[in-house]
Amino acid sequence: MANFEWEITHCINRFFARRKMQGFAYRLKQSMFNTQYVDVLVDSLDPRYYLAIECKSISSKKLYFSQHFHADKNNVHQVDSITDFIRRTGRRGFLAVEFRFGAGRPKEAYLMPWDRVLEHYGTTPGIPIDDFRLCCALTRSNGEYDLGADTNQYPLSPPTPEES
Repeated sequence: MANFEWEITHCINRFFARRKMQGFAYRLKQSMFNTQYVDVLVDSLDPRYYLAIECKSISSKKLYFSQHFHADKNNVHQVDSITDFIRRTGRRGFLAVEFRFGAGRPKEAYLMPWDRVLEHYGTTPGIPIDDFRLCCALTRSNGEYDLGADTNQYPLSPPTPEES
């Protein structure tokens, strides 16, 4: 999992660098004694890029709220905790999910807006891979994820002139 968190961090920072934009993504360290609300924070003066990203790397075709998320010591579900953090900070929330299918099979990764996650939470046990495929796909080349130029599903901003 930690590798996927770093990959998302680098992916977002490449996004900024390629567009010569100000912004910075950083991975939050997990600690036994400190609360970690999300895995990756993105800071920018542009509110479109003021983000909170939760990362999940799973080896199934469905993300389950009971299996892939946890409850804290006060029995608050992780989705509720993240939702509260997003609302309090004014960040745009995303769930980044990497689907691993085993040796020799390519991974798939997607960014889903947090509002879409909330549409599933409490009404279904989880989110199937096909629902993630309707969101922003992260392309993979040379072992790195990239936001790519799939501008129809771009979660962060409209395409730049070079991407149109």
